[in-house]
This record gives sequence, C-alpha cells and structure tokens, in this order.
Amino acid sequence: MVFVYSGVKIHYSIFGSGEGVPCLLLHGWGGSGKVYSGLIKNFPSRKFITVDFPPFGKSQKRIKDWNIFTYATMVMSLCEHLNISKCDVLGHSFGGRVAILLASLKKSLIRSCVLVDSAGLKPKRKMDYYFKLYRYKILKKLGYYLPDAGSEDYKVLSEDMKKVFVAVVNQYLDEYCPLITAKTLIVFGRNDKETPVYMGKRLHKLIKNSRFVVLEDAGHYSFLDSPLVFYKYLEDFWEEV
Repeated sequence: MVFVYSGVKIHYSIFGSGEGVPCLLLHGWGGSGKVYSGLIKNFPSRKFITVDFPPFGKSQKRIKDWNIFTYATMVMSLCEHLNISKCDVLGHSFGGRVAILLASLKKSLIRSCVLVDSAGLKPKRKMDYYFKLYRYKILKKLGYYLPDAGSEDYKVLSEDMKKVFVAVVNQYLDEYCPLITAKTLIVFGRNDKETPVYMGKRLHKLIKNSRFVVLEDAGHYSFLDSPLVFYKYLEDFWEEV
C-alpha cells in the first residue's frame, strides 16, 4: 500500500487482523519492513504495520531536505491516515531514532516502546576521530577531494541523500529521552559495534519507565541473531503493558 506524504510516496504494509492495539515496526537505515518477517510470523495474533523509510524498500527513491523530524512526522501522519489513535512502536537502529521522537513528542499515540540496538544518542569519541574530522574540514577548505571520507553508509548515497544522512546522524536525541513516559523495553546485542551496549545503558538511565536487556550472542541485529530469546523478552513485555 502507498501513502503520500509531502509529495513523497511511502510504502507500508499491514499484517494480521488482531483487534487490539497495532504495533508499528520501524526498520534501520538502508533496510525495509521485510526485516521483521520473522517477528510478524511469531506473533500471529497481533496486528503489525511496517513502513519503508524513503528512499529504501519500495518507497520513493528520491527525497530532498529530510531530517529525523521529517521521518517522525511522516509516521505520525501515516497513523492519522490509518485512523490509529494508540499503538505500540518497535524501532531498530535508525528506526529507534524515530521511535524515540514518537514516544517523546506524541505521547498520546504511543502506548509502549521497544528500542532495539537503537541509534540516536551522542556517541563517545576518541581523539583520532576529532583529528580525522578537523583534517577533513581543513583539506576540504583547501579544495582537496577526499573520496574515502565518510562511513560506508554515507559513500553509497546520492548527493541529496548524503545531506539527509548527515542531518540525521548529527541530530542527537539525548534530551528527548527523559520526556518518554510510555513503558519501554531496551534491547542491545553484547557484540554490537555500531551502537555499543553503553548506549543502551544510557537510554535506560534517561528513560525512567524502562527495562534494559542485553542479548549475549548477538550484534547490531540482535533480534535476528538471537530471535527466540528476543521474542521471549518481547512477549513478556507486551503481556505486562
């Protein structure tokens, strides 16, 4: 199904026919709603809604001047379009950023929140990071082209999407976390290198009504690396909500 937001075609899917509160499943950067196929099958009595964040999945490939707030307001508008007044939300990595904003800024909409290997907090930086950053800025001012600058996610993007990516990753959400009042489950993989466990601990500290779980044999995609353990924690959490 397609929903149009500010002229951009957004692909979404609805699974299940449960009459209870639906759950929004928000994927990570570069992914799509398909990443949650296993989770959806494991909870056949629940109603799920997946969204393909543009330009990924089946959503429109060209967008311009979006930031994390644009993505969040798009999801809010989709809920209005579907007449959803209350829902649960589960966000992985980049999807966690969006979930944090939804839970902090649209409290009446979000009943519960699950943050899986969530991005959004200001990372700890070592001195070599700042050295590379300032070196890049100086060489750029001098007119040098640095083809190897930036992460792998950044390098493969179009020029418009590079600006979107920079706007997203440079918007830290630490100040929004204490505003979340919905019951929250925070799950991180012990071996996660992209969003390390210390970020999960900080989320737990910032979000008062939260529970923090570490999956020992899992990385950044902890819900795929240890699905049975993850589903058990998720099932117990939803039963308590």
